[in-house]
This record gives sequence, structure tokens and C-alpha cells, in this order.
Amino acid sequence: MSPTLPLTRRRAAAAALTAALLVPLAACGNDGGDKKPAADASAGASASDSAAPKAAGLTVLAASSLTDVFKTAGAAYEKAHPGTKVTFSFAGSQELAAQVKQGAPADALVTADTRTMGGVKAETGDAKVIAKNRLVIATGKGNPFKIAGLKDLADTKIKVVLAAPEVPVGRYSKEILDKQGVTVKPVSQEPNVRAVLSKVELGEADAGLVYKTDSAKSGDKVVAVEIPDEQNAVASYPAATLKQSKNPEAAAAFVAWLSTPEAQKILQDAGFQQA
Repeated sequence: MSPTLPLTRRRAAAAALTAALLVPLAACGNDGGDKKPAADASAGASASDSAAPKAAGLTVLAASSLTDVFKTAGAAYEKAHPGTKVTFSFAGSQELAAQVKQGAPADALVTADTRTMGGVKAETGDAKVIAKNRLVIATGKGNPFKIAGLKDLADTKIKVVLAAPEVPVGRYSKEILDKQGVTVKPVSQEPNVRAVLSKVELGEADAGLVYKTDSAKSGDKVVAVEIPDEQNAVASYPAATLKQSKNPEAAAAFVAWLSTPEAQKILQDAGFQQA
């Protein structure tokens, strides 16, 4: 029979045995610990990815005269950027500017003139002109009054409708009429170019001054009478991001895309001039 060990040596032996048993357990604990930091690293990567530009929902405030072409452009942009949804809100540029000043939840702004865009400079990023346009005289179907130019609009027998003077197209209209010394007493002054066009289409007015691109969308509902370049005005369309955007990188990407060859082709196919 083995001799009895002193108490001190027995305690030392027990401690050594305990330590030996804990080695594999510690190894198992280290394996689990290695996995946890790996999971944390993965979580960190996800957080980093979320900070990078990615698909997002965008709201773009755009001038009424861009209604049709921007629907086409928006579809093309969404196709090229899967997961991104572009929603447009169309209205007169002056109305859009008022919305921006009131803090409307939107990401980008496109107006039909540089003056209106300049009025909200404090709320936007740098603006860049993406397209240009010109005016035409929209007359009723068949042009029953045989309107041939701006001077004919002074005839009091012709019911002429114009956009309000604070609206870009209304301001352009006043500019070209004044330049030709033509005095027109409109039967109404509308809040945007689409409202002017609608009045002529419905026969509520005999003629109106609208953008060339708008009259083109009416088909045979109206007759577009060209205005010579030397009598006309050039409408410029600037685009800019909004500082209140919740998706500033995605907004900047969309605004930049409007100047790409793809977007420019869409605009020019719709009758807009190159910026």
C-alpha cells in the first residue's frame, strides 16, 4: 500500500490535476471565442456596407414640362440601378421652390429656369443645366384663326391663355411678347405650362404660349406655330440635390446621371435641346 502523502503535497497534486483538466476546456473556450469575434467582424462589415452608396428611394421635384420625359428617364434609371425607386412630383417651378423653402421631404430639384433655382440656392447643392427648351404658339386643332406669329396674338378676337408671370414659361412669354411690342390680354393666367396647354386642347382658349416639347405631346389636338429664334427665348433646366435629402449620395448620383449620354439621349428624343 502506497504511503500517505503529506497534506501540502496532496493539495499540490490536486491543483496540478485540476489545471490539466482545464486545458482542453480552455481550448474549447478559445474556439468559441474565435468564432464570436468573427461574427462581430461580420457585423462590423455590414455596418460599413450600409454606409456606402446603395439602392434607395428618391423623390425628385421637377418642372411640369418634364412630366413625360422624366417618366421615361426614371424608368431607365431604375433599370440601371436595381432596387432604386424614383418618385417624381411635378408642378410649376415657383411652386416647387416654395415647397423646398418649406422643407418638403425630397432629394433633388429640377426647375425650368435658372432664376427660380437661384432663389433656393441656400437649400441646394451646386446646380447644373441639363437641358434647354424653346417656346411655340399652341393653337386650336386646325389653327382656325390662321395664327402665323406672335403679332397675331394681339387680335382681341383671339382668346389667348398664358402662364402667370411668376411661372418660368409665363416670364419667358412676357419677355418675347414685350420684345416684339405685342400687347396681349390673356383670358386667364395659369399656374404651369401644362395648364396652358390643357386650355387650348379643350377649346377653352384659341392659343397659348407653351414649350415646344409640351406641344409635341399633344399630337393633333393642337397645332404648334414655330417662333423664329431671333424672337424666341431659351429656357434652361438646372438640376441640383437638396440639402435636406435623407439620401444625399443617391440624390447626387441621380443628378449626375442626368448629364450622361444615356439621359441626354432621352431628353433630346423628347425634343429638348442639349445643355
